[in-house]
Amino acid sequence: MEFFRGVNLDWMGKAKFFVALSLTLLLIGGISIYREKGLRYGIDFKGGTDVYVGFAGPPPIDQLRQGLTAQGLGDSQIQTISESGNSGAHDVVIALERTEEGDQALDAGKQAILTALQKTLGTGGASGLPDFNSISTLALADSLTRKDPLGLGPVGGPRYTQLAKNLTDSRDKDHGGILTSFDELNNVDGADTRVLTSLRDSFSLGSFTIRNVEIVGPKVGAQLRRQAIYATLYALAGMLVYIAFRFEWVYGAAAVVAVFHDVLITLGFFSLFHYEISLTVIAALLTLVGYSMNDTIVIFDRVRENLRLMRREPLAVIVNRSINQTLSRTILTSGLTFITVLVLFLMGGRVLRSFSFAMVVGVVVGTYSSFGIAAPIVVVWHKFRGERPPAGSGSAAEKRLAAAGRR
Repeated sequence: MEFFRGVNLDWMGKAKFFVALSLTLLLIGGISIYREKGLRYGIDFKGGTDVYVGFAGPPPIDQLRQGLTAQGLGDSQIQTISESGNSGAHDVVIALERTEEGDQALDAGKQAILTALQKTLGTGGASGLPDFNSISTLALADSLTRKDPLGLGPVGGPRYTQLAKNLTDSRDKDHGGILTSFDELNNVDGADTRVLTSLRDSFSLGSFTIRNVEIVGPKVGAQLRRQAIYATLYALAGMLVYIAFRFEWVYGAAAVVAVFHDVLITLGFFSLFHYEISLTVIAALLTLVGYSMNDTIVIFDRVRENLRLMRREPLAVIVNRSINQTLSRTILTSGLTFITVLVLFLMGGRVLRSFSFAMVVGVVVGTYSSFGIAAPIVVVWHKFRGERPPAGSGSAAEKRLAAAGRR
């Protein structure tokens, strides 16, 4: 399938504009990283405690900050989380970095945040009553069995266990983990007036709920950060060796420079939009490395084929022709991939937000760098050397085939 036929764009003639665009993006990203005093690392890399808190309404950020400061947690960070779904529309994540080692020190950070939340916001209900929005299914089943609102006697355990599961499922799935009134449970299977009355007498409804708690030690975080850097460098080194063997070393160097360019620009966008670097983002960056490299190899392979067919043409003309010939393929693959990751970014939820953002930026930048950065580097290098690459550039077997064709 070809979207474009007979395309004759002078890509190499616009190389200066591509370089200027790339330098501008790199400069903006670098300034942002400098102003932010480095990239924002997630809990995977920096170590500490992340507590994800959901609210029934807009979160009281100022009140939370004052409450945390009053409890000696003024160095903690509060970040709002926006979601397309209702369940995450009023969520915040409270991050507390910890440099101490040991499970007790890490758990102390978690307990300090939870204590600050309780003292600042309270439970929102009658004093001393447990919060229904935070209770587990097992604890709710135990409470219902003891209260026995349905009068089932000693054999009511399995019935109350199922009822507790129905109630917590409705709370978490239908109401985003937070109830503002027990009447919202009227439609739950098995929850009649007696059950709801028992819940009102036994529980209160807090204004917030703890969705998740993540704890990582600082030593583990530093080790993960170091391994992530090594993994990226090993991938780049392996690709450099492969392309240098498959084509020429300058092709491999150009491809690796383009990939470095892609990763740096993507990290700059992460700093601009205040996204954190986590393990899933590293996975996205490695995916970006492979995707960008694949696009570059497709163009380089067409350049090698055209070198044999257009022996008297300047290298810049051959590269232009090669990019134009692969343009339809680039639009198809990159366009479909971009649509997929864009939908993932818009509808994938909080967990995949950073990963999909890296892929959205990476697909665009990686496709652009294949013809805007990698290809011009090869042309400029050979122009600087005052030579034209041989028509059979590649492995020894391919050179022998090219020689046989000339004979």
